[in-house]
Amino acid sequence: MAVLQMLQPRTGLRVLVTGGASGIGLTIAQAFVEAGARVHVCDASQDALDVMRENRSTQSITGTLADVADQAGVARVFADVESQLGGLDVLINNAGIAGPTSGVDEMDVAAWEQTVAVNLNAQFYFARQAVPLLRMSPDGGAIIAMSSVAGRLGYAYRTPYASTKWAAVGLTKSLAIELGPQGISVNAIQPGIVRGPRMQRVIGARADQLGVSYEEMEAKYLERISLRRMTTPEEVAATALFLCSPAGKGISGQAISVCGNVEVL
Repeated sequence: MAVLQMLQPRTGLRVLVTGGASGIGLTIAQAFVEAGARVHVCDASQDALDVMRENRSTQSITGTLADVADQAGVARVFADVESQLGGLDVLINNAGIAGPTSGVDEMDVAAWEQTVAVNLNAQFYFARQAVPLLRMSPDGGAIIAMSSVAGRLGYAYRTPYASTKWAAVGLTKSLAIELGPQGISVNAIQPGIVRGPRMQRVIGARADQLGVSYEEMEAKYLERISLRRMTTPEEVAATALFLCSPAGKGISGQAISVCGNVEVL
């Protein structure tokens, strides 16, 4: 196979993207559709699913309304995956929440537990259900976990988020060893400061916590990135496509930062 051809994922891949009706998840889902994949998403927002279905570029994507932290909801997602896709080649464990911004001694315990449930437990629930299907993938299945640069750096006042994103890397590296002999690759992507509404909310919450303006806080974030710019959702999606292409089949057990080199949080 020519090198350029190796960069293109196989046409007809069956892909599940959690939290895939908006944000980075939707950008990833769209990228796989453009590459000729059949894509199913789940999302906790019916409104987001409805908007996705109304958009001409995403009308082919099927979806399930589900809370990823609920095991019964996860089971419904996989029932829909099997009926809509007839199997699975790629799992993108993307769903996640920002969690609370708070000092550890002031943190609401319920908010901590919710962050762990959505950002970590859900990744386990989906991997557990996906693996039997991925074993039957004709050219080896793939799992991509969405971590964060907060999964390789400390992040004051965002300890629930950082803890779960570090844990996602541990889960990735352990599953890569476990599933590699069965031909399933497992990697994590660690986005940095990704331009979009979610990052605006994160920066705003951090600004409020520290008592500074949004503009001051955004400037502080950019100063910590070697390239001095935010990452785009499309750059994250392109990395996911690469990992699922023939060129990426030799990569497993890795946490790949797509962040412009965030130096510190």
